[in-house]
Amino acid sequence: MTSELEGRVALITGGAGGIGQAIGRRFVAAGATVALADIDVDGAAAAAKALTDGGAAAAGFGGDVSRVADVEALVASVVDRFGRIDVLVNNAGFMGRTAPLWELSDQDWQRVLDVDLTSVFLVSRAVIPHMRRAQRGSIVSIASIAGKEGTPQLIPYSVAKAGIIAFTKALGKEVILEGIRVNCVAPAVVETRLLEQLPSEAVQAMLSKAPMGRFGTADEVAAVVHFLVSDAASFITAQCIDASGGRATY
Repeated sequence: MTSELEGRVALITGGAGGIGQAIGRRFVAAGATVALADIDVDGAAAAAKALTDGGAAAAGFGGDVSRVADVEALVASVVDRFGRIDVLVNNAGFMGRTAPLWELSDQDWQRVLDVDLTSVFLVSRAVIPHMRRAQRGSIVSIASIAGKEGTPQLIPYSVAKAGIIAFTKALGKEVILEGIRVNCVAPAVVETRLLEQLPSEAVQAMLSKAPMGRFGTADEVAAVVHFLVSDAASFITAQCIDASGGRATY
């Protein structure tokens, strides 16, 4: 892998999860310094240690990215440690409870929206002033095919992911002349720990919708994110790029 991210500092939320770790590994291999943030503080520290043990520049940070105070403290800590933030990957996610609408509580709805969508707003808002001052930056958020198709019994998750797509398009247009690009990736089902939150019949139903006959991998999603934050994607902004194995073609 080339070193086209040499000298850049990347903040990855949900950094202790499968996709977050895969993105972190790919970024450091391309020369970036990586800040892995997660509500699982020990998990973030362990993921960062795995990178530093390999000679990379990385650090783990804790915090709940659905809370304003935590987000502000996180961004301040990363900037204090590494001097700036050039790349933001909004990857923190929570699938929530699988249930029909009439069985969902207010808490079921709000927690998923807070973690999956409000976090994207909060972290992006906290990071964007640093990027605007530098007149350079890239934000990539992890959406989902559920945000395009709508997944039955996952209404909060589907709505949150659709919101990420709309957020990406709007913010991308706001900062298009400031050297900042904003994109998102919409994976289909990826083999991560999130699948453990679902009953086996739901997992099999999702697999049946995969034209390739398999789930995606975290490394495949990371490859798309890497491309989008690199200069190779310099003419791409305000876009949602699918990584769905042919499931969505729009």
